[in-house]
Amino acid sequence: MMEAVEFVHAEGWDAAPTLFALVPTALVADQLAGLEDEAAPLTLIVQEDIPEHIQPGSDELGDYLTRLAWPEEIAGVILAQEIMFKDTAEAEQQARPARLFSGVLREEGLELTLLQIRPTEEELEAAGPFAQDEIQLRGGPGVAPAVIGALRYSLDNE
Repeated sequence: MMEAVEFVHAEGWDAAPTLFALVPTALVADQLAGLEDEAAPLTLIVQEDIPEHIQPGSDELGDYLTRLAWPEEIAGVILAQEIMFKDTAEAEQQARPARLFSGVLREEGLELTLLQIRPTEEELEAAGPFAQDEIQLRGGPGVAPAVIGALRYSLDNE
């Protein structure tokens, strides 16, 4: 999941949704230079086929995800999308831009959603130089169940 977070973070804010496939490294090591030395059992592969008109957090994105069918070799999928997030613990606070990273593995029950709040200009200034390079995440299992459900459904589609 962190590789997807770092990839999307490097692309910057105001980005379209990004979908990743998690592929066993042994299947792609021959095609991608340098992977034979990787210790990670899975390799992140960016999928570039989400239509540009599909907005993050939209019903259309959920519908698109449920129509996908992944080959059995795909071990899991991760969706990164920008949303507006309001912390229910802070009633006074307005909704803020955030990134939602949701991922599932084929193995039942293995899922995770992480949230990265977009820092304000004031927060970046107060944090000092290179603050925009820091990645602060929160979340865990049981977050964004509709997104997780759509991703899981796409893995189970045949």
